[in-house]
Amino acid sequence: MQGLNRTKIEEKIMEINPETCKHQPVYFAAVNIQLNERTIGTVDVWRCGVCKKRFCEEKQLGVESISDIVGMPEIESDEKWAVLVSKLQKGKDKWKLVKLKENGTLNFETVDEKIIELKIKNYKIEDDHHWSFLIDDNVRKAVEIKV
Repeated sequence: MQGLNRTKIEEKIMEINPETCKHQPVYFAAVNIQLNERTIGTVDVWRCGVCKKRFCEEKQLGVESISDIVGMPEIESDEKWAVLVSKLQKGKDKWKLVKLKENGTLNFETVDEKIIELKIKNYKIEDDHHWSFLIDDNVRKAVEIKV
């Protein structure tokens, strides 16, 4: 009998469209960003209690500026949350939370305000001076970004 109830509940959840859901985000987990075994920032992961869609927020230690995004940052259905790491930068400028498509390009603004185009393949940055990792693969983990 419980198996039948579980199936009906699962069917109801499957019917909820994340694009039309009135999201009710709750804190889910974090991904700690480390440099030389020292935490320099965190990506907070939130999840809608209704449709299970994930939202992410970048938190860099020592940076107290207010984000230009009000509310939970949105992501398209064909994108995934990732951290882009620059081998050229230091400190707080070494990493940034980004949205990656499976394939294509990402226009990325460097610290000196230049726009560079980075190639994406299989949700990963393919570049000699930058690399990335997906948030979904590292929830509740600490990721060392030393390069």
